[in-house]
Amino acid sequence: MPKFTLVVPVYKVRGYLPECLDSVLGQDYTDFEVIAVDDCSPDGSGVILDEYAQRDGRIRVIHLMQNVGLGRARNAGLEKAQGEYVLFLDSDDTLTDGALEAIADRLEETGNPEILVYDYARTFWDASVHRNARAGLLTQEGPDTFSLAERPELLDLLQIVWNKAYRRDFITRTGLTFPPGYYEDAPWTFCSMISAERIAVLDRVCVHYRQRREGGNILKTVSRKHFDVFDQYRRVFGFLDAHREPEQWRGPLFRKMVDHYLTILERPGRLPREARAEFFHRAAADYRARLPRGFQPPADRRRHKYAMLERDAYPAMVGALAASRVRQSVRTRARSTVHRSRRGVMGAFYRSQLRLPLDENLAVFSAYWSRGVSCNPAAIDAELARLAPHVRRVWVVRPEAVEQVPAGVEYVRVGSRGYWAAVARAKYLVNNVNFADSVVKRAGQIHVQTHHGTPLKSMGLDQQKYPASTNMDFHKLLRRCDRWDFSISSNRFSTSVWERVYPSSYTTLETGYPRNDILLTAGAEDVRAAREDLGLREGTTAFLYMPTHREYQSGFVPRLDLERLAERLGPDVTLLVRGHYFYGGSPRLTELRSAGRIVDVSAHPSVERLYLASDGLITDYSSAMFDYANLDRPIIVFADDWDTYSVVRGTYFDVLRRPPGAVATTQEELTDLLRSDGWRDARAAEARARFREAFCDFDDGHAAERVVRHVFLGEPLADLPPIVPLAERVPAPSPGRAAAVPSPRRTASAPPGLRPPVREH
Repeated sequence: MPKFTLVVPVYKVRGYLPECLDSVLGQDYTDFEVIAVDDCSPDGSGVILDEYAQRDGRIRVIHLMQNVGLGRARNAGLEKAQGEYVLFLDSDDTLTDGALEAIADRLEETGNPEILVYDYARTFWDASVHRNARAGLLTQEGPDTFSLAERPELLDLLQIVWNKAYRRDFITRTGLTFPPGYYEDAPWTFCSMISAERIAVLDRVCVHYRQRREGGNILKTVSRKHFDVFDQYRRVFGFLDAHREPEQWRGPLFRKMVDHYLTILERPGRLPREARAEFFHRAAADYRARLPRGFQPPADRRRHKYAMLERDAYPAMVGALAASRVRQSVRTRARSTVHRSRRGVMGAFYRSQLRLPLDENLAVFSAYWSRGVSCNPAAIDAELARLAPHVRRVWVVRPEAVEQVPAGVEYVRVGSRGYWAAVARAKYLVNNVNFADSVVKRAGQIHVQTHHGTPLKSMGLDQQKYPASTNMDFHKLLRRCDRWDFSISSNRFSTSVWERVYPSSYTTLETGYPRNDILLTAGAEDVRAAREDLGLREGTTAFLYMPTHREYQSGFVPRLDLERLAERLGPDVTLLVRGHYFYGGSPRLTELRSAGRIVDVSAHPSVERLYLASDGLITDYSSAMFDYANLDRPIIVFADDWDTYSVVRGTYFDVLRRPPGAVATTQEELTDLLRSDGWRDARAAEARARFREAFCDFDDGHAAERVVRHVFLGEPLADLPPIVPLAERVPAPSPGRAAAVPSPRRTASAPPGLRPPVREH
């Protein structure tokens, strides 16, 4: 029998679940089991649980066949508990370092009480940590153990179950279970604390209580389910009646009940507007029915609210709440005045455009901070032209990038009148980063965030942990995220990261990345054409070298001696070198290119065509590895500064331990791999297969179609093409196989979907 059983109910927490489980499994104290209950979670959380259970035998997973809610999920875990003590942990919260050892030590010091109460701290998106405001109630002065009658002030702690350790035999003896519905912690907490004869406290923060900015919190959900609170307090007072408890608890619990009802009434975002009067009248009925003899309302500002409930005076309560809203409105208007003055820089023209109706058939696209026409937005643009040609498509482009805009693409220059008119009136705005802060999200507009890679490096709010990697204003970042309506994901791993580091109310579309469709749909002729465009002769082995950006490196300086590498690999090998888009041109690359030793493809308009043309990818920590894996071609990781990069930028996994193929940490190792079959042998293929299984979830060649049909044409997700299983996908053929396929007779027809040239607007 382990000392502890931790019951962890799980529902729609894939972005937070690994951190929760890691906080438990990483404890120095190891005498515990985890009962994780998958409450029929629709987001893949159950898969994460199974993966953890395979790696650590202390985790047992229960998969419920239907969603039953938090309380009943806890009951399912409780039935399987074997530990001497039971602890509950919500799956988006975490244990602090050393928490279990501190709890075990305190239990031993106090003679194994029935309940041990420990402290918690709230953690916020900005990395701030605020300890429980009532932490002073947990002082360890006085007797080690006591009953609630000796320290009744403990009732003033938040009524939660996850800040306590309960003896399992005490739970069995008292018959404690969780009821269904919202606020299920109230009956359990009050009834257990009243029943326990020996309680102890631990004046230490053992749980970090995550304050999620969006979602995952019933307190931020407008619903009639808040009426469940009446049933919960019916159970509490029914418990008192059944156990003939002393009258001393009726007064304190009556006060807790009334305060709880008032909180639900007063807080915005809980009750539907049409249900507020009904809730008030039911609260008033409970007040009169359960009012203890001789009860004295609190002497503070709550006194008049108690009186309104006692009289069932809903109009008076409405007036009081309205007065409070007026005061808040005055403060809000003052802030809005300041905000409007700042918006003045947008100009009168933009403001005039914002007053005009939206153009339901206008879509605005941008990619990589308006550097050109590329990536996921470009793939969506092309599919939109095929499926919805009535939608006008306009690209936002920087003035210095205009020359790179393909013929036939309509565009506006950033900052021009055409730009302000387009972003003001477009129904759809599609970007793989964020539009400028000055762009206002209008009611009715749809913003699609496509992203531009699977995250190996830390992103979004996680970059707060690595201040050397960014000078980002995270408050502004979240305001930008609040404009999103859709976030596109290429794999479950990305989804879990995006939803956690960009917490907002958008909808995730697990469609795959549109830009990767071509990697699954291209044929032999496409591969040959991509190579011909680069001047690669048949029989040449082409390696695409794509290093990522480094915050500690001001410009693109190849970490390889490319000239020496090219010489060692011989005349039948070509190095295609592509610098990160954050870097400008490289004089060194220009020099080497003029010597004919490498091909600089940094300015090539389509990285996807470079993928098709190459025999293998050499990269360090670039997200290119995730896209390239869809081709099922060799990937070589050259990681000569992994220790530095992972510390400065932060990463989500160790690419040296979970590589997509062969790994080299020095140029000599890389040269040896490339001169032998090490870069494409069976061991490298096995690593690539594991990597593909982990990260090639949704890229099946139909991503752009799914996005256009759902976002632009309004088709339900259930009607879209299902994801093709990985084993059934057929990637574009390798250059060697493409060369063996006979070429069809070429025609003089124009490429499909090419639009006639138009003027800039």
